[in-house]
Amino acid sequence: MAAVGRGKAETLALRRRLLSDSCRLFYPEDPIKIVRGQGQYLYDDEGAEYLDCINNVAHVGHCHPLVVRAAHGQNQMLNTNSRYLHDNIVDYAQRLSETLPEKLCVFYFLNSGSEANDLALRLARQYTGHWDVVVLDHAYHGHLSSLIDISPYKFRDLDGQKEWVHVAPLPDTYRGLYREDHPNPAGAYASEVQRVVNSVQEKGRKLQGEDFVPDIVTMGKSIGNGHPVACVATTQAVARAFEATGVEYFNTFGGSPVSCAVGLAVLDVLEKEQLRAHAASVGSVLMELLRQQKAKHPIIGDVRGIGLFIGVDLIKDTATRTPATEEANYVVSRYYFSNRVASAVSPDWEGTAVLLLPLPLCPWALRATEGCLKELASGPERGRGPPSVYPHPDSTH
Repeated sequence: MAAVGRGKAETLALRRRLLSDSCRLFYPEDPIKIVRGQGQYLYDDEGAEYLDCINNVAHVGHCHPLVVRAAHGQNQMLNTNSRYLHDNIVDYAQRLSETLPEKLCVFYFLNSGSEANDLALRLARQYTGHWDVVVLDHAYHGHLSSLIDISPYKFRDLDGQKEWVHVAPLPDTYRGLYREDHPNPAGAYASEVQRVVNSVQEKGRKLQGEDFVPDIVTMGKSIGNGHPVACVATTQAVARAFEATGVEYFNTFGGSPVSCAVGLAVLDVLEKEQLRAHAASVGSVLMELLRQQKAKHPIIGDVRGIGLFIGVDLIKDTATRTPATEEANYVVSRYYFSNRVASAVSPDWEGTAVLLLPLPLCPWALRATEGCLKELASGPERGRGPPSVYPHPDSTH
């Protein structure tokens, strides 16, 4: 059982003594000790409330009651491995299959996106008989050794690029190789990918032809809303090739009754609360608010994203588009300390403030975010003025 009444300073001291420095914290200058979450909010050990805009785990909101009840109820009955027959795993596979193209009809269940991507590599290599992988620049695919090898975001700081890894430029029309003033940026980026494909084929290696339905799809952390659930979906042909090795695939906790109960509950919430449509609607409003701030403040170079996953690119000048890294770090800190909104700067794109918003973002949170965005845009230009506060009435939670 976790210690009760331990102060933040003591917790931080224990963490520094017992955990590696490579396990980093948000806001290292003054870390938040989060003890509770609800919906789109996080609460610290002193009861302060934060709007969670670094949310890449609680897809349908922190501690959603339907998800909590599903996990609790199944835990009271049974949680074991998937070598026994159980309805939850087949029900979950069936529900997932209804959201995917028809040919993606074979499922493997795991605990994390890293495990899923590692298995996807194994499936692809067994099916094709080749090791070559084409990845986008700056990509990150997970923390396992097999995935570090295909993640430019990581391998450039380690052993470098393997000869069987082929990196295509990121199709970024703002800061990338071909920008918005190019007559055909989409075609130019497609040509770059084709160049990589041709270089592989010149070595006698084959790649699949154009097909907009993939052979393998991976899903990670968000499908479990905080519970470790992940999945690989693939075709009958790929699965049969993997089975032909004679090697059993087994994952002790992947596809457990509790994990699948949680996954089913998350799908229920997404459908019943129409969160996909909600994200599109609220996200479009938020993007418009950001574009309005961009028109007013030259420090905002670009705004991009989809739904409630949004990046705000801060620049020092419009000509060179030099990332405003220091300013981005400043506004994120101010976002946190002054307004109790948790956000982050992209680790691989310096100067880009990233908003990962929970799907059930409510109207008050949108108004608070709008106020913070104004400060995000103008704070570095004004200097460190007095903090702003965005209170909310209890009735609008």
